[in-house]
Amino acid sequence: MKFTASKKTIALVAAAAMLTSVAACGSSSNSSSSGVTEGGKTEITVWSWDSTLPRTVKDFEKANPDITVKVTNAGTNSTEYTALNNALSAGKGAPDLVQIEYYALPEYQVRGEIEDLSQFGAGKFSDFYTPGTWASVKLNGGVYALPMDSGPMAWFYNKDVFDKAGVDPTRVRTWDEFYDAAKKVRATGSYITSDSGDAGFFDSMTWLAGATPFSTGSDGQSVTINLSNDSKVKTFVDFWQKMIDDDLIDTKTAGWSDDWNKSLNDGSIASLLTGAWMPYNLLSGAPDGEGKWRVAQMPTPDGSETNSENGGSSLAMVKTDDKAKAEAAYKFAEYACHNAEGIKTRVDGGAFPADNDTLASDDFLNMTSLTDSDGNAHEYFGGQKFNEELAKAAANVSTGYKFLPFEVYARGVYSDDAGGAYTDKSVTLAEGVQAWEKNIKDYASQQGYTVK
Repeated sequence: MKFTASKKTIALVAAAAMLTSVAACGSSSNSSSSGVTEGGKTEITVWSWDSTLPRTVKDFEKANPDITVKVTNAGTNSTEYTALNNALSAGKGAPDLVQIEYYALPEYQVRGEIEDLSQFGAGKFSDFYTPGTWASVKLNGGVYALPMDSGPMAWFYNKDVFDKAGVDPTRVRTWDEFYDAAKKVRATGSYITSDSGDAGFFDSMTWLAGATPFSTGSDGQSVTINLSNDSKVKTFVDFWQKMIDDDLIDTKTAGWSDDWNKSLNDGSIASLLTGAWMPYNLLSGAPDGEGKWRVAQMPTPDGSETNSENGGSSLAMVKTDDKAKAEAAYKFAEYACHNAEGIKTRVDGGAFPADNDTLASDDFLNMTSLTDSDGNAHEYFGGQKFNEELAKAAANVSTGYKFLPFEVYARGVYSDDAGGAYTDKSVTLAEGVQAWEKNIKDYASQQGYTVK
């Protein structure tokens, strides 16, 4: 099995680009109209920004000649969610299947807008997927999507810079040791990492610390929001405030910007704490780093072997009363996310797998090079079997963290409240998080939730 990816593919998988909303496109899968075309085929529409998914259509349609699949890019993450919300509100134009990130999935489950796939047999897949991804789709006793990919956190670092600093990241286990390493890296003129106020990163790091600040009642009507008094949230906030105060993090360079890529390329930002989907982004965004970068496990507060997710998405089925469409949609979701050939096609295209079989396969674990869109192999990680580290990271993900049923809103306003802690230091991170907590509690009450 050869694993390749185009540069454009992976940028679509990971980056938070804001694309044009296309709420009017797609099928009326949430209506009672039949999905059977004049030729006797059932046509389904899939919304996905991940360009590895369309690669599965040809072989799927060959094996299922009675089904036609139309994949539409309706925008990345929040842009797509806006389009989806508009279509659902209008009662028309929604897709049959939709790519939804794990953090956003509870919102659609609580609102009753996606199907429980247990009715199709998805409940038996618990051992097939990694613990973190399975826990993310198994909500309130049902299975509300199939995992498409995953983003276990890993430490990507520029070995040249760390060698200059006299630091071996494979021996850095704790956050205290990470702080000491950051000082040594800063002495070389580089920053150990960057963060200009990323809500997803905040969630991932507090998850890594063992925090459980959010939960939703089984009735979907009550939420617990406990950021200020969760001791594990405080563990991260205190640690990150110390890093900010001592100028050990680049807080000025926005992630995914041209300047950010330039800083990764020249070593000014010497490492990233991010999802396992990062390798091809480094290849395309920081090409001069080829041969210099490596992967290590995440440092944790106490050095224990645990991990969290950063990114990753699922394929969910929009509620429908059209049985033919529902059955056809599930067949495609199962092929793309559970069938070995469907998964291979997507992983060959650059998706980071969510299934245990691929993560344990010799071909995957023994990879030492990345292949670009022109078919050229790059020893970007200096010959390291980087997927061995990433597979280990996936196996270590803890499963206790929960997302809010309005996580999309919560992440969208994080920088409004906490951004000053990174930019002009107008607030401390603790004060910013406290303001964010009040904001999302007020929003929850306005939306009719009982807030605990």
